[in-house]
Amino acid sequence: MALDSLQLLAMTAQQLDDLFSKSQSGPIPNGQAKGTAIIAPGTVYDADIAEIVSIFAWQGKTFDGPHGVLVNRISLLGVNAIVAEVYTGASWFDQAECIVLDYSKTSLLAQYVRDEIRLVAPGVYLGLVYWQKKRLIHFSLEFPPDAPASGT
Repeated sequence: MALDSLQLLAMTAQQLDDLFSKSQSGPIPNGQAKGTAIIAPGTVYDADIAEIVSIFAWQGKTFDGPHGVLVNRISLLGVNAIVAEVYTGASWFDQAECIVLDYSKTSLLAQYVRDEIRLVAPGVYLGLVYWQKKRLIHFSLEFPPDAPASGT
């Protein structure tokens, strides 16, 4: 059975870190992904917190893989805001290749934010969020089964 966001929400922080470490970067995604914030990994509260974040703050990301950019979907209305550059690079977590979501040149609000993602199952990416170099939370991105990767 392939991993999904519900299974990732049930994992501890150490299990998520181990999964991130052993996963490959995968192709730069393309299209709209449902996002799940993993704020309290492995606790009974994590799914509830993720649902609240999804309703009121962050629903996911929409990638334009061929152009190396993405936009986040935020707020109750799913407004497209907060652009990031997307490219492959060395992870701050373990120095292995990952897909970097870099807000430093594209967003005043999120200029100190860097996300890193790796493919953990078909259409499912596990991510890490950094503020400057301090790691904050995990998140997942789920793409529809028919979503094409950009391959760049």
